[in-house]
Amino acid sequence: MLVRDRYDDGGFSGGTLERPALRRLLADIEQGRIDIIVVYKIDRLSRSLMDFAKLVETMEAHGVTFVSVTQSFNTTTSMGRLTLNILLSFAQFEREVIGERIRDKFAASRARSMWMGGKVPLGYDVRDRKLVVNEVEAARVRRVFELFAETGSGTETAKRLQAESVTSKSGRPLDKGDVYKILNLRTYVGEVEHKGKVYPGEHQAIVPRDLWDRVQAVMQVSPRTRTAQNRQHAPALLKGLIFGVDGRALSPTHCVKKGRQYRYYVAQQVLKAQAADDAGIVRRISAAAIETAVVDQVRALLRQPEVVVGTWIAARAEAPDLKEGEVRQALAQLDPMWGELFPAEQARIVRALVERVVVGPAGADIRLRVEGLASLVRDLTAIVPDALRTAA
Repeated sequence: MLVRDRYDDGGFSGGTLERPALRRLLADIEQGRIDIIVVYKIDRLSRSLMDFAKLVETMEAHGVTFVSVTQSFNTTTSMGRLTLNILLSFAQFEREVIGERIRDKFAASRARSMWMGGKVPLGYDVRDRKLVVNEVEAARVRRVFELFAETGSGTETAKRLQAESVTSKSGRPLDKGDVYKILNLRTYVGEVEHKGKVYPGEHQAIVPRDLWDRVQAVMQVSPRTRTAQNRQHAPALLKGLIFGVDGRALSPTHCVKKGRQYRYYVAQQVLKAQAADDAGIVRRISAAAIETAVVDQVRALLRQPEVVVGTWIAARAEAPDLKEGEVRQALAQLDPMWGELFPAEQARIVRALVERVVVGPAGADIRLRVEGLASLVRDLTAIVPDALRTAA
């Protein structure tokens, strides 16, 4: 009598026991629901000699026999069992040979730079089984490489890409994982890789070789080391913004004492070894002190209600749907996370809001740029995009 269920595993390799229908069959055998298993050929049950031995052990333990419709032999005799082992050995041999042929053919095709299918990378389309450059997407790929070469940070690159609305093939914003996948794909430099070997590709390269080499050189440094370098080598926040009372700019400089770096802004007279004509000229000022003072003023400014309203009004010219609450939330989130921002991000915000810093013996005159509020909103959108998407 036939059982109601069928145990067909279409699409699954006979070289493994991890097949859904086979697992159901074994469960039914253990519950005593099966007496005889009928197969077309023995190798339909398994094509692995070791796996078949396990199956036979399970069947014998529960009194189950099996029948091959096209193969006639008696497994109760030594000759029958020898015949069974020979058939299974040939079945396993055939499976392994087929696998080797497929792998060899794939490797040979890769060596000839042929496209062997799979997920089409961003920047290319497939035509006649060949990769063809998609110029619109290729520009996105080059932008990924350019930003990473500039910042040396996958996190910062992803933030910039999201701010510029750079997306994947499916239209999804690129994240940090996507960035590193793109940076490691040799397809973009006109090559193909297979099992550690690199071959020239049939397709056209998207990324120039010099840009590729620069990015790979940066990636040789560990992410932790790159992050430390990005934070340690902070740009001079006030470069081009800080002046003396004589109207001449102060230039950033530094010195190293006992392995520690000290940064300063120095008057032009000092740099050019000129005598100061005016006693009111500040010859040298600590960069840390003056930058901290300016940053404190900027952060205090961001908390002012009138600044929130001004930012909202200025930004609506480019984003009519932007709500006042969204701007308030973004500004509120920026203050506590200021110390976690990359120096380049801090510098952009400072330059958006600071017009000029004039230092003299009596102190510093910090002039803020109200018209830079709209630019600040764009920077905030790049830094905390999720905040601006959350309604107040």
